[in-house]
Amino acid sequence: MSDGALEATGGVASIPAHVAAEARLPSFGEAFHVWLKIGLLSFGGPAGQIALMHREVVSERRWIGERRFLHALNFCTLLPGPEAQQLATYLGWTMHGVRGGLVAGLLFVIPGALVMLALSLIYATLGDVPVVDALFFGLKCAVLVIVVEALLRIARRALRGTAGWALAGAAFIALFFLGLPFPLVVLGAGVVGYLRPEAFTAGGHGDAKDDAPALIDAVLATDPGRLDRQASRARRAGWIGLVLWLVPVALLMLVVGGTYADIAWFFSKMAVVTVGGAYAVLAYVAQDAVQAYGWLTAPEMLAGLGLAETTPGPLILVLQFVGFLAGYRAPEALSGVPGGIVGSILTVWVTFAPCFVFVFLGAPLIERLQANQALAGALAAITAAVVGVVANLAVWFGLRVLFREQHRVEAGPLAFDLPIVATLDAAALALTIAAAACLFAFRLGVLRTLGITAALGLVVRFALGI
Repeated sequence: MSDGALEATGGVASIPAHVAAEARLPSFGEAFHVWLKIGLLSFGGPAGQIALMHREVVSERRWIGERRFLHALNFCTLLPGPEAQQLATYLGWTMHGVRGGLVAGLLFVIPGALVMLALSLIYATLGDVPVVDALFFGLKCAVLVIVVEALLRIARRALRGTAGWALAGAAFIALFFLGLPFPLVVLGAGVVGYLRPEAFTAGGHGDAKDDAPALIDAVLATDPGRLDRQASRARRAGWIGLVLWLVPVALLMLVVGGTYADIAWFFSKMAVVTVGGAYAVLAYVAQDAVQAYGWLTAPEMLAGLGLAETTPGPLILVLQFVGFLAGYRAPEALSGVPGGIVGSILTVWVTFAPCFVFVFLGAPLIERLQANQALAGALAAITAAVVGVVANLAVWFGLRVLFREQHRVEAGPLAFDLPIVATLDAAALALTIAAAACLFAFRLGVLRTLGITAALGLVVRFALGI
């Protein structure tokens, strides 16, 4: 028998410890339903999505421990692409291998992609729809509150000690007031954490409650070789994914050409430079999609961002909207609604296939390095900086939800937006307060809060004529 395979008590063999621990993990079907729930409710951008994921798999079910969750989050923050979707893939792989990672990652994307496809179709064929506009008005106000709530939740869990708070504040200042590039801020934070790991890892990421063994930790403690077995399959899946991503792109460029080749190439490039999420890459996307390719106008780009902000799934689904309009307006025979659908699907494929490649190739290595103090310090420092990044996005979003206009302040190295107070949107403020009451005071949860504020948006726009 292998070590630990038998425990003799009065001559009766018991179940091996690792088998008993494995049996406590959720079944694949149970995990499927939880990942589907997360995919359907993942509103609010990455901050809200990560908070929702934490609530479901760490706080409520204890499938994943606090330390492992934050370690995975730190790694995914460094990757190009949507960190929340990659985090879901990572955690799904940790529990159920490659199939678990695929299901978790796909279910995080598919609901939002279907909604975005429907909204893109409505936008392209019908133009502005008052009912849809009114619904989105209420949803935007709720999303602002959800992002703030998620920011507070993540800050409480990720920031430990003076160094973490100081780095989060420095990241916010660097982004909001100085306009420094997101990759530079993340790289700087990583260097600081690598050089001074004790400042960010001392005392761990959580309190005694956080350190209570989670189900996956119990399994790994009794079966240390489990992740090694999963790692070989993950690497194989990663290389297969790389082929499935790049071969269609090469065929389109070399054989087909035209609009759809441009879509495949352009959004494949976006997939490897979108460190920092959608906001970090929007300027580049807008410049090329609007000016170089002429797929849409600048106001349409902003409309697409508004749609993405109010649908479940990654905010980077705004690229799907761009791809839909590119295919819809393509000069080729395949255009109109069929062309838009093809452009949309192609954009989603080349945007998210690389995400699975990055996770399946990188996660096994990161798991092996969990005990590396310097790396742990670097990743913890990056997480602290990301709190500042999310705070910057919350402020950026709040300025545009609550105020119709902003003005730019430039003084030496400082360059930032301030609201024009006279343009305060009283209706947006009222709905935001209502959403805050639903979420913080009455604790109605994300879905009910979104539903109530969407209904209030209809009332405000139609009944009151605001």
